[in-house]
Amino acid sequence: MLNGERVIQRPLRWGLVGGGRTSQVGYKHRTGALRDNTAYTLVCGAFDVDAARGRDFGINIGVDGERCYPDYRTLIGEEARRPDGVEVVTVATPNHTHFEITKACLMAGLHVICEKPLFFKMEECREIERLAGDKGLIVGVAYSYSAFPMLLQMRAMVAKGVLGDIRIVDLCYIHGFNSADDSNASEAQRWRTNPATSGPTFVLGDLSTHTYYMSQMVLPHMKVTRLLCDRQSFIKSRAPLEDNAYVLFHYDNGAVGRLWCSSVCAGSMDSQTIRIVGSQGSLIWRDAHPNELWYEVQGRPVQLMSHGMPYLDELSLGSDRMGALHAEGLGDSWSNVYLRLAQAIDAKRRGDQAALDGLIYPGLKDGAEGVRWIENCVRSADAGSVWVDFH
Repeated sequence: MLNGERVIQRPLRWGLVGGGRTSQVGYKHRTGALRDNTAYTLVCGAFDVDAARGRDFGINIGVDGERCYPDYRTLIGEEARRPDGVEVVTVATPNHTHFEITKACLMAGLHVICEKPLFFKMEECREIERLAGDKGLIVGVAYSYSAFPMLLQMRAMVAKGVLGDIRIVDLCYIHGFNSADDSNASEAQRWRTNPATSGPTFVLGDLSTHTYYMSQMVLPHMKVTRLLCDRQSFIKSRAPLEDNAYVLFHYDNGAVGRLWCSSVCAGSMDSQTIRIVGSQGSLIWRDAHPNELWYEVQGRPVQLMSHGMPYLDELSLGSDRMGALHAEGLGDSWSNVYLRLAQAIDAKRRGDQAALDGLIYPGLKDGAEGVRWIENCVRSADAGSVWVDFH
């Protein structure tokens, strides 16, 4: 069980690009990183495209006004001159800026934690992978749902063969918060439905990459080989960006999968569901009830497993924060992701490859896999919703 004790030698000096007053994710990043005050210390930021508003915000959350910068370039340059300069930067900005900011940070010798989807193109992923490798730096991705203890329990049970041969993967991430048009949308919402800032997708990039990564984290031994994507723009002003999509896919072991992502499921608060079906049993996890895992075996009563209980695998218990009887939430998963990334950065700096290999965290290869997922979905949909090889 995690209790906030130090797991790295000292807190990392951390900065935030974006994530200011009008951001939908900035507070989540800060609470995730700072939950364990032994992992990160927020020392600087370029919080807003409006420099004055960003500086005012930074001061109000306790950052030294001299280290509240008007843009990321100034942040990188000024922090490089300081003996106590920033070491790792989170990029919490609109999608179209991720590549240039990440590249600039890596060039300056800074580790990066970036929002998803990571970039627009696989060529960008490959360039960043080469640069990060040359510099010996970590690039993490904010797949913030992925560190719930019961998801890790799913991974452990699959790895132990409890379900038998995996046959079916059923994924869903839906809500209804974009059922109306965008005339009254917030600033943070408007950029998500603009191709110039969002990229080639809306919900496939904004929602489905989360769920796809989580399925890959649970099933690391299985790889998608083919897929078919059908996407719709029910709010016509969003076209060509989709607000609803269905994806069918095949795995290399013969299993099949499907994913539904939607932000126009009017009235829905369902959010994410992951069902893994094997030859001997099934597992179901819902982020609306993240502390529970349903285990079904044919001909037996359904078992409802709860977080923090001693019958769970150590992989799950090692990421538990509240203990049994006390509910954990999304903030705990964010904190787990940030803590694992801090450990990865620390291991990288120390040259401890064994420790790095033993960590489960969303890294650059996982972010690139999300970009590959988006590219193939768009390619299939734009070709008339046809089957395509996943490459």
